[in-house]
Amino acid sequence: MTITHSNRQSSPLDDTMIFRNLFFFCLGLPGIVFWPLPAVAETPAAPLADVHLHWKWNQKEITSPRQAIDLLRENRVTLAVVTGTPPELALELQALAPDTVIPIYGIYRIPEEWSRWHQDPQLLERTREALQSGRYQGIGEIHLIGGFISDWRNPVISGLFELAAEFDLPVLVHTEFSRADYLIGFCQAHAETRFLWAHAGSILPPAEVRRALESCPNLWVELSARDPWRHLARRIDEDGKLKPGWRTLVMDYAERFMVGSDTVWPVEQLNPWDEPDSGWQELHRFLAFHRGWMADLPTDIARKIRLDNARVFFGRQ
Repeated sequence: MTITHSNRQSSPLDDTMIFRNLFFFCLGLPGIVFWPLPAVAETPAAPLADVHLHWKWNQKEITSPRQAIDLLRENRVTLAVVTGTPPELALELQALAPDTVIPIYGIYRIPEEWSRWHQDPQLLERTREALQSGRYQGIGEIHLIGGFISDWRNPVISGLFELAAEFDLPVLVHTEFSRADYLIGFCQAHAETRFLWAHAGSILPPAEVRRALESCPNLWVELSARDPWRHLARRIDEDGKLKPGWRTLVMDYAERFMVGSDTVWPVEQLNPWDEPDSGWQELHRFLAFHRGWMADLPTDIARKIRLDNARVFFGRQ
């Protein structure tokens, strides 16, 4: 802005003095009030259901039970599905937040059981007693990994699925195979059992996940740990958005997808005795990844995946 006086062009310094004098003049006028600008409030994150949380003996070295609940609340997790190792630890968190935490029965008492649980002749009896107590709302996470697991017709494995159907409770299953055939086999054979497929098959591409969903109406899928830091063999995202094949799949089966954090960190070695697990301290990072790609979906689709599907699946409508 340029102002002239007596044919003399003002300098930038003159302009500054004019505005300065005008400001202080207005301050002295009655009836002129300067209102402070309103503070801009940060929009709170939308409520979210995390369907894959662990609460383990070696996580308590870093995170206390109360801190774990506080982290859920800070991250707007309003439904939290928790499996304990040993199993009763899930009840510890549920006692602190009964309206939020849904405990499911973790079948591992010690870390090594993840690879040989199907050889335990007492497992079915322990699981039945746990489910009869009414304290658990599901079973899992159970690992069915190629090279470790036997045929799903093994009476311990099939018996576990039958128990879930008897009590009308879901099973959180973790499979790792190059194809979905193993999962499709037991899903179809146990059509009365509801299965929640951890990590969307861990290493599978969207075409195999689609084949499983088409073959098994009793199958739902969660996408925990399919993030930039874990299960890296087949990334589901690119630059924070779902890759086209995954986006199409999620849109086509929007009623059957959920999200979770899988609070395990670091992941280089599974359940080491000599190293604490800091997974709960990574909760915000893991969930922020999911919030990022869901923000790119239509609002109604994102809400189903973020919250509504889990509410229906676990009977919390």
